[in-house]
Amino acid sequence: MATPTVGQQAPDFTLSGLVVHEGETIRSDYTLSVAKGTPIVLAFYPGDETPVCTKQLCSYADSMEVFSGVGAQVWGISPQDLDSHERFARNRALSFPLLADPDRAVIRQYGIAMPGLGLRRSVFLVDADGVLRWKNVGLIGVTYATAAEIGKELARLG
Repeated sequence: MATPTVGQQAPDFTLSGLVVHEGETIRSDYTLSVAKGTPIVLAFYPGDETPVCTKQLCSYADSMEVFSGVGAQVWGISPQDLDSHERFARNRALSFPLLADPDRAVIRQYGIAMPGLGLRRSVFLVDADGVLRWKNVGLIGVTYATAAEIGKELARLG
């Protein structure tokens, strides 16, 4: 399946996720269409506590003002379960939701599945109306869109 086309409605989904806030873990379902009215940065990453993923997600956590300054939310999505996500969020002080896609349904829906390897590291920017406005799909997964790059794209939405 190909990745969604910029300018079209982003594929809707619901995934279980969690956020660690002030030491408390809050688990709930996250539905993209319910988040309309807010720009969402979907950050698909291969695995909790892996070197590049840790660097990527920590860089986003360290730059939350880039996202929150324009009213955007970041949702991290990977195939690991919620227990793994909770350990990762606590170990790395990640303050944004981490969503679990263990059967890789959303990963396939977004066209970034890699048989035998999991997924292509990717970032999709969905505007407040649910329209895909920008995407960065990695080829081999060792690089990622920086918070500054994503921030420039978010600024274009305003």
